[in-house]
Amino acid sequence: MYLTNPAPGQIDRIRAVLFVLCLLPLARLFHGALENELGANPIEFIQRSLGTWTFNFLLITLAVTPLRKATGCHWLIRLRRMFGLFAFFYATMHFLNWLVLDQFFDWRAIVLDIVKRPYITVGFTAFLLMLPLAATSSSAMVKRLGGRRWQNLHRTAYAIAILGTVHYWWLVKKDITLPLVYTALVALLLGLRALWRQQERQRQAGGAYGLAGPLPRPQVSVVKFMPRRK
Repeated sequence: MYLTNPAPGQIDRIRAVLFVLCLLPLARLFHGALENELGANPIEFIQRSLGTWTFNFLLITLAVTPLRKATGCHWLIRLRRMFGLFAFFYATMHFLNWLVLDQFFDWRAIVLDIVKRPYITVGFTAFLLMLPLAATSSSAMVKRLGGRRWQNLHRTAYAIAILGTVHYWWLVKKDITLPLVYTALVALLLGLRALWRQQERQRQAGGAYGLAGPLPRPQVSVVKFMPRRK
């Protein structure tokens, strides 16, 4: 009962604990940098770690709705915004690490990288698509845009997940185990949504037919129950 229908105060405590846990990957990187534990190429280690956690939080965000449907824990939807914003946070850190530490504000090299390296082009496109989602994540923006427009805009997350998968495949050169795992997870999460959308369309079509179709004739004649005239 606690998990299916927690009190508002309990949800706040769960959110606070998860918020701290979401910061642990960043804390690990800071600790590794201070202790010189990031390997021979620390900039690349940081870049890949931030990119991986961007993808992880994106998948966690997309997994909230299936978990809610499967468990009946409708309060999980109240955590989705936080996970989505953490995905954007780590994506921003991923981008800034490449911009500052890797390229050191060499704008010519940055433009050439974006244009000539397909995996950077795709990754940069995914990051740009995340910007309006983060900017419109507040409840005030939901009211301002309207529920339907806001929902249509935030379905861009599906395209971002696909672009992230392509980015990962083009980045990895040898071991493709993790790209395969992420591809399978993205396919599962997006496939479930496509299935639900198809089922919803079928229900709507069935309901529309039922309302528009002719009323069924009674199986028993009313005349049978009328008394005979003498």
